[in-house]
Amino acid sequence: MSRMTRPLAGAAVLAAAALLAAGCGSGFSSSAKQPAQSSGPASLQILIGSSGDAETAAVKAAAAQWASNTKNKATVIPAQNLDQQLGQAFAGSAPPDVFYMDASKVADYASVGALYPYGNKVNDPNGFYPALRTAFTYKGTFYCAPKDFSTLGLVINTAMWAKAGLTDADIPTTWDQLTSVLTKIKAKGMVPLAVSPTHDRVDAFISQAGGSIVNKAGKPDADSQQNVQALTFVQGLLKSGLMQYSSQLDTGWGGEALGTGKAAMTIEGNWIEGAMKSDYPKIKYEIAPLPAGPAGAATLEFTTCWGISAKSKNHAAAISFVNAMTAPQQQLAFAKAFGVIPSRQSVQATYESQFPTDKAFLDGAPNGVGPVNAPKVTTVLADYDTQLTQLAKGSPTAVLQRLQTNLTQALGS
Repeated sequence: MSRMTRPLAGAAVLAAAALLAAGCGSGFSSSAKQPAQSSGPASLQILIGSSGDAETAAVKAAAAQWASNTKNKATVIPAQNLDQQLGQAFAGSAPPDVFYMDASKVADYASVGALYPYGNKVNDPNGFYPALRTAFTYKGTFYCAPKDFSTLGLVINTAMWAKAGLTDADIPTTWDQLTSVLTKIKAKGMVPLAVSPTHDRVDAFISQAGGSIVNKAGKPDADSQQNVQALTFVQGLLKSGLMQYSSQLDTGWGGEALGTGKAAMTIEGNWIEGAMKSDYPKIKYEIAPLPAGPAGAATLEFTTCWGISAKSKNHAAAISFVNAMTAPQQQLAFAKAFGVIPSRQSVQATYESQFPTDKAFLDGAPNGVGPVNAPKVTTVLADYDTQLTQLAKGSPTAVLQRLQTNLTQALGS
């Protein structure tokens, strides 16, 4: 899944339908008999959702090195549309052995027995950031090893910031301070803040208010007072013009709004650095942690794991492959090659020294909140996104009550 923009709803629905077909008709269930494991050299099929040529080349090189070291074979296949191709592969009973699995999809696949739950079998399973382990845990089982992650930060166009008479001392650390600096920027005739009009940006405010869409017990909790408080705050920013959606500025995402000078700030993850370097190299910017809300500091966390198919006949080789891909030095090599943040805590200090501009994103790791960890909610969240685009003119309570109803129907709660 692209972290800069959400996938098309049609592709997500198609993948979900294919997965359900796999779960209902292809022998995927929690009680399904494990496939007979192959002996001798293995030949792994590895499906990845690559961010570009740099990532594809890096993963292929690492896979080739593992194959050489272990006398196995590894074929890396970059997907054109990972959700769609993975869903179709499972529906056709021919899934890859190893694949990228976004945290937002784990519950869908785990709930029908499509994932091999190997998480606690990898080297040093407790060495991953706790929030990442949680993101890939479904009904108490740690399913797969986190590949990498990012959190959201406040990205500031320093020239526009200075034009508003602001300095580093003014970087906001609370909602009240955020409102204050946004007001000063607007007074200078600039759009203060632009964000993408989706829940995977707006829900950062819900986390900061202490709310959640689905609680830790897996029950819908969308219409809580904390969530109403958060969306009321966001609505106030939108109504006053202190914040605008990127779509209102004729831009595709927050990074474009920042890079083209249409907004002084945005809320994005570390992938914005590559985009700024390639598309807007003359724009100088600074990254800060998101301001804390009434419940304290919080940000959203985006992460992908190395999924292993329950139907694979190469489980031992697949775990060996994942161990190689998540080894500390390999994670640092991936970070250097295509800009991801390692999922292992042991390399944090080294990573910070090599990538000092990412400190704000790393600082958010202890307070990161992963995506909704529940099956069958793709269309529900797509509808929620649609409601958020109209938040300035709507009712936060009505938006959240609708979400609560839809989640209750989807989850049977």
